[in-house]
Amino acid sequence: MGHVTSATASHDLTVLAQRALALAPEGHRVILGVAGSPGSGKTTLARTIADRVDDLAGAGTAVHLPMDGFHLANATLDALGRHDRKGAIDTFDGWGFVALLERVLAETGNTVYAPAFERAVDEPVAGSIPIPPGTRLVVAEGNYLLVDQDPWSRIPDLLAEGWFVTTPEAERMRRLVDRHTRHGRTVEAATAWARDVDGANAVLIEASRARATLLVDGTTGLPGAVA
Repeated sequence: MGHVTSATASHDLTVLAQRALALAPEGHRVILGVAGSPGSGKTTLARTIADRVDDLAGAGTAVHLPMDGFHLANATLDALGRHDRKGAIDTFDGWGFVALLERVLAETGNTVYAPAFERAVDEPVAGSIPIPPGTRLVVAEGNYLLVDQDPWSRIPDLLAEGWFVTTPEAERMRRLVDRHTRHGRTVEAATAWARDVDGANAVLIEASRARATLLVDGTTGLPGAVA
């Protein structure tokens, strides 16, 4: 996937969208991977890039495909004894996600349906994200896309490029505590989860940034300029 570079201050999200679109010429489909730790801003970046590509090349050119649809069901996590660290790498169906990415590249003549994660029910919902035949760019996004563990280590070979969103730990923690409190946790419980669960996952995720094609700064007010 090439050597790591950093976007300069003159690059904005339109330039990044143009870079992404250039990966997917007419008549072809590619996957752009966007990785990063919890709270880094990767979801915001991935959604914005997909939307901006559609603005540039027409609606339906790009689809945002989050990895979160491959969370194991809560009942499964309970059975495995992993519910108290939901979001860790072994609380996802990694093999299922890899298989979906392979389908996305291979099945360009029919609509491929992907699951999404619904926070209202705290569960994945099947068939929520359609990827129609005309889609040229699929922006796959998630924590573990660049981690060097099987089956995740199979993902980089499926990507046209892999981007990693870099955000300092203090800012990620602030965002995570805010997110968790908005979803119903007390400040104390939100802080503990951000520190003990999200923080433990971030150690593994941050180590994967060296496998990225491009580093994007997640502290510059996404959507907006990157540095």
